[in-house]
Amino acid sequence: MIFRSCIWLRAAVAAAVFYFACPARATIEYTVSLSHPENHVFGVTMRIPNVRDQVTLQMPAWNALYQIRDFSSHMMQVAAKDDEGHPLPLRKLDKQTWNITANGTVTVSYPIYWDEPGPFASQLNAEHAFLNFAMVLLYVPDRRAEDTRVSFDDVPDGWRVAVELDAAGTAAGNHSGAYVAPSYDALVDAPVEISQFDQFRMEAGGRPIRIVVHGDSGDRSRLIDSLKRIVDYDVSLMGGAPFQEYLFLFHVGNNFGGGGMEHMNCTAISADVPAQLPSYSAHEFFHAWNVKRIRPQSLEPVDYTKEMWTRSLWFAEGVTNTYETYALERTGLWSAQQFYANLAGEITELQSHPAHKWQSVEQSSLDAWYEKYPLYTRPDESISYYNKGQIVGVMLDILIRDRTDNRAGLDDVLRALNVEYAKAGRFYNDSEGLRAAMEEVIRRKAPSADADLGDFFKQYISGFEEIPYADFLARAGWTIRDTSQHRAVLGFSFSRENGVSPKIASVDRESAAGEAGLQEGDVLLALNGASIPRTPERWLRDHQPGERITVKVQRGGEEKDFSFPLGRQMDAAYQILEITSPTERQRRIRDGILRGVTTP
Repeated sequence: MIFRSCIWLRAAVAAAVFYFACPARATIEYTVSLSHPENHVFGVTMRIPNVRDQVTLQMPAWNALYQIRDFSSHMMQVAAKDDEGHPLPLRKLDKQTWNITANGTVTVSYPIYWDEPGPFASQLNAEHAFLNFAMVLLYVPDRRAEDTRVSFDDVPDGWRVAVELDAAGTAAGNHSGAYVAPSYDALVDAPVEISQFDQFRMEAGGRPIRIVVHGDSGDRSRLIDSLKRIVDYDVSLMGGAPFQEYLFLFHVGNNFGGGGMEHMNCTAISADVPAQLPSYSAHEFFHAWNVKRIRPQSLEPVDYTKEMWTRSLWFAEGVTNTYETYALERTGLWSAQQFYANLAGEITELQSHPAHKWQSVEQSSLDAWYEKYPLYTRPDESISYYNKGQIVGVMLDILIRDRTDNRAGLDDVLRALNVEYAKAGRFYNDSEGLRAAMEEVIRRKAPSADADLGDFFKQYISGFEEIPYADFLARAGWTIRDTSQHRAVLGFSFSRENGVSPKIASVDRESAAGEAGLQEGDVLLALNGASIPRTPERWLRDHQPGERITVKVQRGGEEKDFSFPLGRQMDAAYQILEITSPTERQRRIRDGILRGVTTP
């Protein structure tokens, strides 16, 4: 889901990104035409100077989401010409790579179709243009570090440009205005909104903040107040802003869905209603540190052509979830009870996924590239690194505070990572680097404390042992109440088509129904001697787990009867409550988490 910009990695880029070397720095220029919004087609012209003998072009295969989406499939005909306007032959090497033999300046042009809403895509229609540049712009693989320049043509009257890039030439927002970036990576880390948007500004965290809304901005003063609280808090927590200016780019309305995408100096967020914006913003804004600057080595350097496997998304995304909830609670946008309800809901979600018994949160991070497949996202096939990562983030905070008698917490770890890695242009070594940073914080803040977190990481990060919630939460003066309920299940599902008897669609092979011999494709004729119910969920509410039932099916022209007991399924549900008479130590830790403070 996340990729890197080179804006801040001045030293690291030269050392780590071998293909960034270039004999002479030049400027690669792009022009994007919006002349056909009704056709959803961007017209792209790319001008490449200083070509020597040949040039190779590529279109990224992934961006924004950890999914191979092959953006070149949206491209139509590609054409090239030399600096005198003569056509040049292109040779396509694979699904995303072209080669051109030429010298001097090469101009490449192509139309590309995009009409997908949301922060992870690009769209051009009569209402607006939104671009994630990595989905639209080709690049030269061995010249990614060169200066880039982008401008927009045929912008409809009344539309303005919002992008967190430096303006070149005419003023930003002018139809003919151009924008510059120090590299392709920096360019594609700056999404663009072009429309008749609302824009307002504020100062927070000691920096100018722009807010751009396409759609319903709701109560502007409330939105500004919420964002100011979040920005002020996070900047104070992390010891200063890592950017000169920040842009919140919002799409609000039923056509955009929900979600957010972080970028180095901005975020693009879509929401159904304005009330959702603060929680999305609290998550995406903390990414300005965690993952955009505090970053695992396994995601460096960025390779746009293939999957980049990492075991660290539990921290990059899950612990960012933790800090989303911390920011909302610590700034007063949430009450403590809302914080408890959210954490209890996350625990409920994890415990409701049977896969939590065999898939670790590290493996969930590694397997993120499977998320585009519906089978993988089923509860019995996988867990979410967002979900469990948020939970283990809170548990680690409790554990560190407990080991140090609240003299240190996860806040100190994030600040230490910011100094040791982000500000130094370095990257941490996945979970091993995170564990080392946490243990160093414990040793520094409480030299006599047990700093070894090996068991925690072995059991709950790389392993999949059940988290002892009651034990961890008790250290912070909380208790967990299990309100789970059991209900009866058939052990199979069925589908029904008009005028046709229902057929079994799937069978749980480990259920009594599966052991009895029911098979996918069996035609259901009767259940307990009666017709098949239209709503099996309602029918099951009148029956108990273990109750024996009979099922009549037709298989290959033959009728068969089966008898087996109904299965049992637990609907997980939990509550988190404050212990009424906590010890002073428990109170210190609980207040430390809720207020974001430690004990001197």
